[in-house]
Formats: sequence, structure tokens, C-alpha cells
Amino acid sequence: MPTKVTHSLSANAVPSTTVTPIFDLVPGAAAILDNVAEGRLADLRAYQLRLMALQLGLVAGFDELLALDAIDFTPFDYQIRAARTVLRRFRGRGLLSDEVGLGKTIEAGLVLKEYLLRQMVQRVLILTPSGLVEQWNEELASKFKITEFVTYNDERFRQQGAEAWLHFPYVIASMATARRPEHREKITAALYDLVIVDEAHHLKNRTSVTWKLVNELQKRYILLLTATPVQNSLAELYNLVTVLKPGQLKSPKEFQREFVVRGDPRLPKNRGLLRDLLSDVMVRHSRSQIHLQLPPRRAHTVRIVLHADERQIYDAIVDLGRRMLSDEAISGAHRWGVRTLLLETGSSVAATRTTLRSLAEVKGLGTYRSELLRLAEEADVVRTTAKADALRKLLDAQLAAGAGQGKVVIFTQFRATQDLLAEQMQGWGVDFTLYHGGLTAAQKDQAIRAFSEKTDVLLSTEAAGEGRNLQFCRVLVNFDLPWNPQRIEQRVGRIHRIGQKLPVDIFNLAAQGTLEEYVLDILDRKLNMFELVIGEMDLILGQLSDERDFEEIVLEIWRQAQSTADLSMKMGDLGDALVKARTAYQEMKEYDEALFGEDFSTE
Repeated sequence: MPTKVTHSLSANAVPSTTVTPIFDLVPGAAAILDNVAEGRLADLRAYQLRLMALQLGLVAGFDELLALDAIDFTPFDYQIRAARTVLRRFRGRGLLSDEVGLGKTIEAGLVLKEYLLRQMVQRVLILTPSGLVEQWNEELASKFKITEFVTYNDERFRQQGAEAWLHFPYVIASMATARRPEHREKITAALYDLVIVDEAHHLKNRTSVTWKLVNELQKRYILLLTATPVQNSLAELYNLVTVLKPGQLKSPKEFQREFVVRGDPRLPKNRGLLRDLLSDVMVRHSRSQIHLQLPPRRAHTVRIVLHADERQIYDAIVDLGRRMLSDEAISGAHRWGVRTLLLETGSSVAATRTTLRSLAEVKGLGTYRSELLRLAEEADVVRTTAKADALRKLLDAQLAAGAGQGKVVIFTQFRATQDLLAEQMQGWGVDFTLYHGGLTAAQKDQAIRAFSEKTDVLLSTEAAGEGRNLQFCRVLVNFDLPWNPQRIEQRVGRIHRIGQKLPVDIFNLAAQGTLEEYVLDILDRKLNMFELVIGEMDLILGQLSDERDFEEIVLEIWRQAQSTADLSMKMGDLGDALVKARTAYQEMKEYDEALFGEDFSTE
């Protein structure tokens, strides 16, 4: 059935604060507004009709993109061509399938910005994997000057409950959040001018809740972004195209009969006709085609022996954490607190102090109260950290490079660790800039400028791993490591990206005998994660048979381990599963390349 969408240019449709009003873009439109104000036109409706006529004249073609004069960066030619193709040929409904790392989000952002400038969209929904929500929000603000979006995590959004979906016109949310029944009901009732779905290969299954949700959305324009439109069968491609343009590939049975070789769901027939039909909805560029070559990236593992007092507290917290997570009386929310504590103890003793005391005050954890408080008191006494000692040596070597080649970004997950390192570096005489989520947008911008122009070191929490471009820096230090490899990848992607001209060095600090070391071992030694193109990690994890979050998988392995040998064996098995997943992804990538080649390039 055709999608039902109604649109009108009403007096209540107020232009967004950061979008240029249409009468600033169309010659003569401001004069019409003056006529309304001075009573020379009969009423506001006459103004609206005249303005709409001017608008239609403006948007008749997209040969010249207004967005290019209203953004803070210079897109590549192929990205501009892709956006123009979506706007002109696809009429706002397209599948952006560039290979990983070529900037599909840039192409989608250009389309979005163009529609906003021309006031052709007033309600926009962006759906992404949960780990990319904040990155989308940051990139739209920093690159495209689009600041109207709220995310599901924003307090102002949460305060309104499910009604927020109808109240806020520009929303970025995770697909998992949107799928929840109470949210889905509101989302499918709303009218959206533009829907953008990132990592759209998650829509491959026509019977899934995700596919049904996106298909049910009332949408005028829709963009699907995925580097791997086909993973297992051509039916997945059919499902994606059907969301964009129902009937483009006929009915499921007709598609199978006309375009799929009997007995082999991966092998197409009538390729010429299929290519012609896909060319109405699909854009795809390969890395070899656009001659994109990034400088080499080198990863270095720095294994550290903890100081005796650090080791004692680490072992005690790990033992306590395993007992608490095995206690069935502890609720899910409190289990999250225990997991945070375990991550903190891999970062620094300082990071554990507040959480130890907070958990001690939780009523449901009374059995562990005295032990938690005792550990907090012991943590208060520890003032040095072996990781900080290693960091000082590393900084001395890197900053000695001079001439701007020694700029270093240091990532930590926790503010307490950041505060500890800030105090230490002041004592070392290192000039650095702080960056964390507690800064305002203006303060964040100022911090990045200071790092670019003045200081040699950026000491950052995860906030700089989301959307900030730091390719003027070539050295990254992971002071601690998230258990989620996608977050590690986001950090690396801040400096190893288009525009980086120098070899990139990544230093991973890991204390021996810690869970952090086990995670690094399987990601680096087994998976060779640091050799991957930024963006491939999500596609590899998607090939795992275990659909739980990677962090949850690691935590459960650790909790069930009966000994160090048992932990090593189980983590080794997880590493083997990752290697198989990478192989499956590589096969899928080669299949897509063989299937599509350069047929859908904009050149």
C-alpha cells in the first residue's frame, strides 16, 4: 500500500533557528513578506501560496547545492555527486552503499542539510545502532551546523515519555529503542518528512521487528545506509529496496523467479535488468575506485606490572565483583553498577572510590556493605599508578619529536582517572588540554582549537571519541580500554581518517593479569582489530552467533571462569569466534563487490 503522508505550509511551521529561511534564499520572497505586513496582500494564506510557488521554483532542480555554502568542511566530489543523485534522480529515496570508511554519513548529511535549507522537511527521524547515536548528533552539529536534534538519551526527551516522539521534530535514536512497543506505537503514528537509517543491513530480514518498523513509518523521503546491502541472499537486497520503493523489484515471488538462479539464493540472473532497476535507488563507491589511501596505522601494546598496593585492590575488587554478579538476589540495575566498578578498576584505583561508596549505600547490597567501604578506604590511600608511570615515559618520547609531530590524544573512560592524570601531568610540566562531556558545546570547540593550535596533549574522556575530528594528531594512547571494540574503533577513527597525512601510532596500556589484557589480546593478536578499516568492527560483530553485546559476553565469560586457565581458554574461544566472524565478513564483502562492482558509481 502507498504510504500516506500529508504536508502543508502552515502558519505554525516555524523555520528552524539554524536553517536559512526560504525568503533569504529566493529572490523576491522578502518583498512578498513585506506586502503581507503592510496589508497589500489579502491574507497570510495568499503569502503562503505565493511563497510555495517560489519554493517550487527553487527546488525544481538540484544542480547547485545550497548546502555546500552552509557547512564547515569541504566534501569530496564523489560525496557531492552521491547527494545530488539522491536529490535529483532518486527523489529523496535512496540506498547509500559506499564501502566502509568512505563517508556515507557525509552524503546523508548533505541531503538532510539541502532539504532543511530549502524547507522541504520539517520532521526528521534518524535511526542508528546505539553506539552511533551521539556520534551522529556531534557530526551534524560540528560539520553541518544542524543543532536542532535531540537524542533519546536527552533529559528533555525522556521527561516527556513516549509523547516525546510526537513533540520533537528532529530526533536521533537507536533502533533498539525505537523497536520497543510503547515507542513504536508513537513513531509509526507520526508523519516524517525524512527518515535516515544507518547500518541498514539490520533490515535484511523482512519478518523482523526492525524491518516492519521502518516499513511502517510514514515517510516522504528515506535514506538507507549500509556498506553490505547483501549478506546471505538476494532476498535481503529485495527487502531493502522494498522499504525504499515498494514494487520497484516487483513481488517477492516475481523477484525470485526473474532475478534469482533457482537453487542458489546468492546468484543473480538477468543482471542487466536488475542493474537498471537498482540504479534508480542505489549509489555505491569503492575505495579502489576513488583512490583513497590512508597512511599506515601501527598498534603497540604496553604491558604494565601493577604496583603491589594496586594489585591487592584490583584482586580484591575482582573477587568481590564475581561474587556479587553470581548473587541472584542482585537486581539488573545493581549489576550494572558492579560492571562499572570492574571497568574502573582496570583504569585506576582512583576511578573506583566513588563507585565503591555508592554501591555500599544501596539497600539491596547490604551484605557487601562493610567490604565495599573497606575497599574504598584502602583505595583512598593509593596515590600512584603504574599506568601513569608508563604514560610519562611514553609522553617524554612522543613530545620529544617536536615540530607538531608529537601531538598526543589520551583517552580514558572515567573522569576520576582524568582528574588523576591531569594532576600528574601538571607535576610533570606537560602542557595539556582537558576535554570531557561536562563541557558546553562552546567549551568543547575551544578545547579542540587549543589542542590544535597551542597544546601538545589532549586528555579526553570518551566524549572526544564521538564526532570530533583530530586528524592533525597522529598519536593515540588508550590509557584504559573499553570492553566494547566499537568504542575503541571510534577512538581510533578520530585520528585515522580522511585528511590524516602521517602514519598513526596507537599505544594500548594494559596491566598484566587483568581482564583488560585478555580483551586486548583477542582483539589485537587474534582479530588484528587495529588493521581493520574504521567501521568494519560492527559488521564483524554482526556475524557472531551470540547476539548479546560484546561487553556482556566478556563479562559472563569472566564471571563463570573457574580459574585463570579456564578464563584463558574461554577468552581464547571467543577470539576464535571473532576470527570466524571476520572471515565471514570478508566473504560477504567480496560477494558484494562481485555483485555490484562499479555499476552504481556516480562517476
